[in-house]
Amino acid sequence: MSSTPAAESARVRDLVRSTPASGPRRSIGLLAVVACLGGFLFGYDTGVISGALPYMLMPEAAGGLGLSALEEGLIGGILLLGCAVGAVVGGRLSDRYGRRHNLLVLAVVFLVGALGCALAPNLTTVYLARFVLGLAVGGASTTVPVYLSESAPKEQRGMLVAVDQLMIVTGQFAAFVVNAIIASIQGGPSAQVANDPSGTYQAGETVSWDALAALGGVAVSDGNGHAWRWMLAICSLPAVALWIGIRMMPESARWHVRRGELAAAIGCLKRIRVEGRHDVAVEVAEMADNHRQEEAREKLSLARAFSVPWLRSIIVFGGIFAVLQQLTGVNTMMYYAPRVLMAAGFDAQASIILNVFTGLASVVGAILGLLALRRFGRRQVLLVGQTVLTLSLIAMTAIFLLGINPHLEASGAVSPDIPGFVPYLVVVVIVLFMLGMQAGPGPVMWVMLSEIFPSAVRGAATGFVVMILWIANMIVTFTFPLMMSGLGPVVTYGLFAVINIGAVTWYYLRIPETRKFTLERIEWEFREAGGVIRLR
Repeated sequence: MSSTPAAESARVRDLVRSTPASGPRRSIGLLAVVACLGGFLFGYDTGVISGALPYMLMPEAAGGLGLSALEEGLIGGILLLGCAVGAVVGGRLSDRYGRRHNLLVLAVVFLVGALGCALAPNLTTVYLARFVLGLAVGGASTTVPVYLSESAPKEQRGMLVAVDQLMIVTGQFAAFVVNAIIASIQGGPSAQVANDPSGTYQAGETVSWDALAALGGVAVSDGNGHAWRWMLAICSLPAVALWIGIRMMPESARWHVRRGELAAAIGCLKRIRVEGRHDVAVEVAEMADNHRQEEAREKLSLARAFSVPWLRSIIVFGGIFAVLQQLTGVNTMMYYAPRVLMAAGFDAQASIILNVFTGLASVVGAILGLLALRRFGRRQVLLVGQTVLTLSLIAMTAIFLLGINPHLEASGAVSPDIPGFVPYLVVVVIVLFMLGMQAGPGPVMWVMLSEIFPSAVRGAATGFVVMILWIANMIVTFTFPLMMSGLGPVVTYGLFAVINIGAVTWYYLRIPETRKFTLERIEWEFREAGGVIRLR
């Protein structure tokens, strides 16, 4: 980085001496906790639907929404469509109005979306509210990491940005725990019988929805299907906490510097720096110098980048990486794990409670991934994690084929004579899958996307690839219930296993090792090689 001219440096020091802090001092730890509530909400809102769906599948007379397989897929897919839109729009609004301002707006959007879902009178309103929630999730996915990276001292930056990823899976884990608590209090999905043509049940008798659905033709008059509303309403609480907390935090100093507002930048930075440990004058001068250099560099639009062969090669590489990460089927585990467990023979209540292990495995896997990336190369961590999850998908296919399918009854329900340990094998496989995913492809993809794109096109290319990731997520989420209903678990997981065997091969052949190279060296290597990624 070039030195700041002496006159400019002196001007900055004069400003630092004359500019007071713009408000009460806040520790960087508190700022991170508050900002990461955005990541927590991201995780909660994407994970909570897994426990809500079994209740939403119940008929309207029992408090549910009577979802078909298509509608079930749309419930998840529409949120992810909102995420794709929110990631693009949120990034632009953040650049224009500020990171803190954007998080304030997102807190309100989270609240409106959560309450809209919980109070929705019909399915159409649920779709609309889920799209609104998606806008907030997508906006948070782009704004929170930027706010953290721009606010943190350089020695803490990597750790705090990584903590945001950990908070996302923590939010998902919290959603699974809340779902399990509500399911334990309310009981599994159940309804009162209004009329049973078969005579199996008497009018007024309360029966689990699993049994009624398997029997078919039974009319119901009431039930506990409304439990899904409580699950979705609870995420309004951290949204309120985010809105209150972020109002007490300063704006990003770097955002002010980009607007030429040095005094405002100094006032904000003084609120989150420790006097005597950090030199605010040096830090602001570096920001101003870096901004001048960025202004002098060539700015490339995404369209122009695609016209340059070596840049196009890297952007396509990033897009393939993002799509393969979603084709692991990770979000089928996060959103539909109770459905998978019900297909394995557990009742709905047990499935929702056992899903807590999925969230716990995600948190443990994320921690292992962070520790592994500090010690090992990107390729090593990615290939080990991808291999573990691929073997888990193969095992899942085999368990359904050899252990569960032979015990299916004509109604599609699992026979009571199935060996007791077989359904629990599915739980074990899901846990292993989440450990492999969150310790491997999960963190590695985000780290490498921040490294492989040249500075001139980094923002545009990253935004494009993240949009592709959300779209791929939406497609997988939407099609999974249809695949499970139409093709069955064996074919569904068999397809995912085959795709991920191909992914392991592609990673082995194509993924570079970027850990020991600077960003500038990575860009030079790619440019010299014409976009062929050969770093090892």
